[in-house]
Amino acid sequence: MIARKKRFQDRTALVTGSSRGLGRLIARELADRGCRVMLCARSRDDLAAAEAELRGRGADVASFVCDITEASAPEALMAAVHDRFGTLDVLVNNAGVIEVGPAEVFREEDYREAMETMLFAPLRLALAALPDLRAGGNGTLVSISSIGGRIAAPHLLPYVAAKFAHAGLSQGLRAELAGSGVRVTTVFPGLMRTGSHTAARFSGQPPAEYGWFAAAATLPLLSMDAARAARAIVRAAERGRPELVLTPAAKAAVHLQGLAPVTTARLLATTARLLPGPGVQPRHDVRGPDAAAHSKLPRWVTALGDRAGRRLGEPRPRSH
Repeated sequence: MIARKKRFQDRTALVTGSSRGLGRLIARELADRGCRVMLCARSRDDLAAAEAELRGRGADVASFVCDITEASAPEALMAAVHDRFGTLDVLVNNAGVIEVGPAEVFREEDYREAMETMLFAPLRLALAALPDLRAGGNGTLVSISSIGGRIAAPHLLPYVAAKFAHAGLSQGLRAELAGSGVRVTTVFPGLMRTGSHTAARFSGQPPAEYGWFAAAATLPLLSMDAARAARAIVRAAERGRPELVLTPAAKAAVHLQGLAPVTTARLLATTARLLPGPGVQPRHDVRGPDAAAHSKLPRWVTALGDRAGRRLGEPRPRSH
């Protein structure tokens, strides 16, 4: 057990999408275990807040502002890591975007954005990091997919398509890197209380879409405390586990999918019929706080998620 606890001591980690939400918590957990941590996100202000928080906990931390979907991002990120810390030991591909709405309202550009963020950017960064991860014979690559990367939940089609692709990439890399010293862990989190309901974007009937998504991402029986999730993810990476499925609901869904795929398909179809339609005049790409401002969902329903979002730097919902 002692060796496991110290596996990440004095190692260097890079966590994408780490200015807020789950990425911020994973970075905190790595830092608490003795890692030097490079944060990465698009917002300079959010990164500064996350960096200040970790530095206040005694972490050796730095941050780099970039859009990981840009072709030049991997080279720039690796250069920043090398300049500040030296060789990279742990890469956590966490950055993502969530778009919520019925299939008929999404555009090709929505799928392209999702794929660029959650497939091609992680691919480019993994390839850029591999020489470092191989160098010490003990590198770690963590891919944050989603339960949506195992089961195609309705009204999240661009997201689940990209997460399925990311999961396949991660599992394929684990097979091809076997024996190289690089351990790959694919993570399939269910819903977590990170405040992601305000960071998501909504199409079709945004207030109605926000209502079901925010409730599901917040209520205790359906969602998981995000700090617990971050601890479980880092433990799994330390131990080199091939994959990790988080939340009881997600585990149950995976088991059902394996045992009864036809039943699972019927349940998903029933769920899709219960969700909002596109509406008479469908809207596109509405920000979470704007959708929340017109939602009929009582604020007490999202109280736990809103509180988590405030702690983790997510956008604040507007009053309605």
